[in-house]
Amino acid sequence: MSKLMSTLGLATVVALLLLAATSVWAEKPSFNLEIREHLFTPAELRVPANTKIKLWVYNRDSTPEEFESYELNREKVILGGQKALLFIGPLPAGEYPFFGEFNPKSAQGKIISE
Repeated sequence: MSKLMSTLGLATVVALLLLAATSVWAEKPSFNLEIREHLFTPAELRVPANTKIKLWVYNRDSTPEEFESYELNREKVILGGQKALLFIGPLPAGEYPFFGEFNPKSAQGKIISE
C-alpha cells in the first residue's frame, strides 16, 4: 500500500510541475502592426489589459523607421522590408501613444489597453 501511495505522490508532483511549466510557457497574445508609406496601420491597436503581449512590427517601406513610445518605454529601429518583435506589458487599462522617430508627423498611433 505504501508503494502505491508513493507512486501516486510522485505522479501528483510530476503533474503539478508539468502544469506549472505549461502556464509559464503559455503563448502570449500576438498582434501585428505595419508601417506603410510612413504610416502605422492600424493607427489604433486594441490589446487586453494586464496581459503581456507580443507585438510584431512589419516595415513594408523601403526606408527604416523607428517604433518609439515614451509611455511604453520602447524604441526599436526596423529596417526597410524587415520585421521586429517587441514584448509589451502587462499594461493597465489606458492609452499608450507611439510614433515613428524618422517620420513623426505622419507615423503616429496608439495602443489601447482595455
